[in-house]
Amino acid sequence: MKNLTFQNGNRMPVIGLGTWKSSPRVIKTTIIEALKIGYRHVDCAPIYGNEKEIGEAFKECFENQILTRDELWVTSKLWNDSHREEDVRPALESTLSDLQLDYLDLYLIHWPVAFKRGIHLPKNPESYYSLNEVPLAETWKAMQSAQQAGLTRHIGTSNFSINRLQDLKKTVGQGPELNQVELHPYLQQESLLKYCRENGIHTTAYSPLGSMDRHRSMKKDNDPVPLKNEIILKMALKKDISPAQLLISWQLHRGISVIPKSTNPGRLQQNFDAHKIVLSARDMDEIRSIDQHRRIVDGSFFDCREKGYSMTKLWDE
Repeated sequence: MKNLTFQNGNRMPVIGLGTWKSSPRVIKTTIIEALKIGYRHVDCAPIYGNEKEIGEAFKECFENQILTRDELWVTSKLWNDSHREEDVRPALESTLSDLQLDYLDLYLIHWPVAFKRGIHLPKNPESYYSLNEVPLAETWKAMQSAQQAGLTRHIGTSNFSINRLQDLKKTVGQGPELNQVELHPYLQQESLLKYCRENGIHTTAYSPLGSMDRHRSMKKDNDPVPLKNEIILKMALKKDISPAQLLISWQLHRGISVIPKSTNPGRLQQNFDAHKIVLSARDMDEIRSIDQHRRIVDGSFFDCREKGYSMTKLWDE
């Protein structure tokens, strides 16, 4: 398995297990199965509602000597209601308690959007802080402090555009080491990837298979489906691999880590094995032709003009 190497030499496996939308009822057995298969990278977040069960799985695997803590890379994220300086560390400590860990390998600001404390999802403008009221620089400095305290080895961002990354670059100290964003053939984001490469920021792709099981409120009638694209289907058939394996391999060939989600043991194995697949330059060009700059997770659920949030500002578009 290849890795992305951070400046201090720490290495993150390029294929991880995503846990968004994984039910607490099944996630424990899924994590244990994945770690037995060989996964050594798990992506979490408190907003997913399953970190306690994931922590139970980690504890069981450590006790049964399936792996050691040093062999596992764990990422989690700061939810939007904990962006104030005084809220960042308690949020991280709560995640560590749920995951039954002493430290994270990577901690990300989940979105460049701030809520009032205790808000799960906002219902009105009063639920938000504007970025003038709680600047991202304030949140980032608290992330740096958590890193310095040893609660997380690395810090980064999720759903940050070039403009937002540039904002953080102006702060003093450790900059973002990784940016996790939506990436698939219909949303290839070459400009963002170029910026990250030029500034020493690794990238992780979420929703790499199209998040077919996302909530109906996030679906539109004309949403493209990467797994059903004609070019993807033909190429996968020719190579005798699954469309999912092809999509994962394509991301790896771009120098990106990827966190496909599955709770099916057979698909867990298939997804993990995708790192063995070799694609040609011609294959990459064919997949590049699919790009439509179409988002699945478009951030429209955070549209609040009264507090300065809009899709235009969120994505620099």
